[in-house]
Amino acid sequence: MSVSAQQHGNLPTRSTSNDEDAIPDEDSSEVTRLFHERLQAYKHACGYLEDYVQQTEKMQHAHGKEYEKVLKTVSHPLKEGHHFDQSLGGMAGMFDNIRSNTQGISNSHYETAKTLKGSVLPIFERLHNEIKNKTKELSKGAGKGAKVVDKSRGASQKHIELLGQHTASFDSTGGNIAGKEDPYVLQRQVYHRLNKQVIEENSNRDDLIAVQNSFAQFEAHLVQTIQNGLNQFNQALSHQAEQTRFMYNDITGTSQRMSPDFEWNGFLKRNSSVLIDPSAPKRSVENISFPNQDHPSTKPLIAGSLERKGKLLKKFDTSFYVVTPSKYLHEFKTDDDFSKDPMPENSLYLPDCMIGAVEGNDFTVRGKDASKGGIGAKLAMTKEFALRAHTPQDALRWHEVIASVSGGQGDGGLSSPVGAGGATGGYQRDQALSSPVAGGAYSGGTDAPAYEAGAGGVGPGMTTAEKEAAGYGSHGGPGTGV
Repeated sequence: MSVSAQQHGNLPTRSTSNDEDAIPDEDSSEVTRLFHERLQAYKHACGYLEDYVQQTEKMQHAHGKEYEKVLKTVSHPLKEGHHFDQSLGGMAGMFDNIRSNTQGISNSHYETAKTLKGSVLPIFERLHNEIKNKTKELSKGAGKGAKVVDKSRGASQKHIELLGQHTASFDSTGGNIAGKEDPYVLQRQVYHRLNKQVIEENSNRDDLIAVQNSFAQFEAHLVQTIQNGLNQFNQALSHQAEQTRFMYNDITGTSQRMSPDFEWNGFLKRNSSVLIDPSAPKRSVENISFPNQDHPSTKPLIAGSLERKGKLLKKFDTSFYVVTPSKYLHEFKTDDDFSKDPMPENSLYLPDCMIGAVEGNDFTVRGKDASKGGIGAKLAMTKEFALRAHTPQDALRWHEVIASVSGGQGDGGLSSPVGAGGATGGYQRDQALSSPVAGGAYSGGTDAPAYEAGAGGVGPGMTTAEKEAAGYGSHGGPGTGV
C-alpha cells in the first residue's frame, strides 16, 4: 500500500448510512406533555373520590337528601376521560358503578361519618398529594431535559446554517475566505454541536423511558391505593343496613376486580404512536446527515500528524495538520471533533507564506497566523513553522501539496490529492524532487534560497522580466534555471 493510501486510511471517516435528520422534526416535549395530562386525569379522578367520601360523610348526617349531593360529585364525566378505557374493568367502569350504587343508598349513621372523615378520606388526600409530587418531579426531570434538547438543537441548526452561508461564500469567492470561516473548520464545529445535541437527546430519551417505565408501577400503586381506600370505605359502612352494605360491597367489588395494569395496558395501546419504543436504537452522529456535509470545500487536500519545533525548548511536539481547499494550513491539537470545539491553534494562509526546501523529513513554512481573524490577523507577527514529517516521502508529499496550494491561482476548485494513484497536488511521486511547483516554491535544488515566496512574494504580481532581473528561473527559483 502506498504512503498516500496509508495516509488516507488514517483520516477520520463518517458513515452516512441510515441517514437521519440533523435536527429531527419532532417536539421533544410531546411525551412529557402526554404524561402531564395523564397525571392530571388521575389527579381529577382522585379528587372525585375525595369529594365522594366527603359528601358521603355529610350524607350520614342528612340521610337521604344528602345522598343526592353524593351522586352529584360523580355525576359528571371524568375529566380527561379519553385517558381511561370506557369498557368494563377500568376506571371509567368503576365510576359508572359508583353512580348506580350511590343512587340506592338510603341510610347512614353519624359514627360512620366520623370513621370516614378520620380514616378513609386521608387515604385519597395522600394519594392526591402523591400525584401532585409526581407532576412536579416530571416537570423538573424530563420536562427540563426537553428544554435542554431544544436548546442544543437550536445551537446545531444555527451552526449548520452558518456552514451553508460560508460554503456558498466559498463558491462565490473562489475559496477566498477568512480562516475562521473555513467550511472545513465550520463543519467540524457542526459535528461538535451535533455530538452534544445527540448526548442531550439520548439522555432525555433515557429519562423519558425511565419515566415511562416508572408510570406503570406508579399507576399500579394508584389503583391499589384506590382499591384500599374503597375497601376501608366499605368496612366503615358495614354496620349499615343490609341493602346499603350490598351497594357499597358492589362498589368495592368493582374496584377490586380492576387489574392494576388494565388502564396502563390500554393507555400503551392507544398511544403507541407517541410513546417511546425502548427497543429502538439511540441516535448516533455517524448516521446523521446535514446540508453541505460533502461539499468539496470541507474535504482536506491533505491531513495528518506532523511535528513542529518549539521556539523555546527546541523540541518537537506532534499536532494534527490539514491543508484545505481554502488554501489554509491549519494546526489542531488533535483530530478529535467531539471532546471540545475544534478551533485551529494556528492558521496560515498559504498564498501569503514562504515555503522552505525539504531537507530529509523537515521543511519550513513562514507566515502570519490568521486563526484569530480580522485585526488580530493583521497585527500577528510572522512566524517560522519548522515542520517534520514521519518519512522523507511524507515530507515531499506535504511540501508538494502546500506548494501547489500557495500558487495563488484563485480557482477555488482544488481537490484532495489523497488516493489519486499516489499522486499529490497534481504531481507524480517520481517528480517530487525536480518538478516545478506553483506559487514560486522552489524544487529543492542546492542553489535555492531558504524560502520561496507565495502570492505574497514572487507570484502573479511579477512579470517574467522582473523575475529574471531578480535572478529567478522560469519556475520561481532564483538562479536555479529549473
